[in-house]
Amino acid sequence: MLDLPRLEREGRLSVEADVPSDDPLWQGSDLRFEGTVSVRLDAHEAGSGEVVVRGRVRGVLLEECRRCLSPIRRPLNQELIVVYTPVDELADGEDESDVRELPYDIVELNLGDAVREELMLDVDRYVVCRPDCRGLCPVCGVNLNEDTCECSLDEPDPRWDALRALNKE
Repeated sequence: MLDLPRLEREGRLSVEADVPSDDPLWQGSDLRFEGTVSVRLDAHEAGSGEVVVRGRVRGVLLEECRRCLSPIRRPLNQELIVVYTPVDELADGEDESDVRELPYDIVELNLGDAVREELMLDVDRYVVCRPDCRGLCPVCGVNLNEDTCECSLDEPDPRWDALRALNKE
């Protein structure tokens, strides 16, 4: 939480938190972490009542390889920049994708949702365990990095027969 009256008095504030991996903040985000996520943010007032929040989020992401589904532990060191603008300062038709509304009637600004959303947008969701990952066999499902199989890909999938018939006409 960012104390807005204090920010107005001091001009700059730091917000630090260690967010557990099972915190409700991460629910529904498909982001899984090992241990805590370290959030270190600095907020300052800019012109026209804007609040600019900059900082870093650090932790360890738990993901799956998109080819073979093997577990992957990946370090996270993400820079965040979030700008909050008073509602009346937003110009009509202005691209608001990079700017968040700053309501007048609040005393504390919850930065959690912004951190969550920025991570969801910035984290690469299509990772592979290694560049030469061979993935899973599409017929039997064996991990081709660990085993081989005798499956033949020459036989067409019968589920596509109706489409092949249309193509021949």
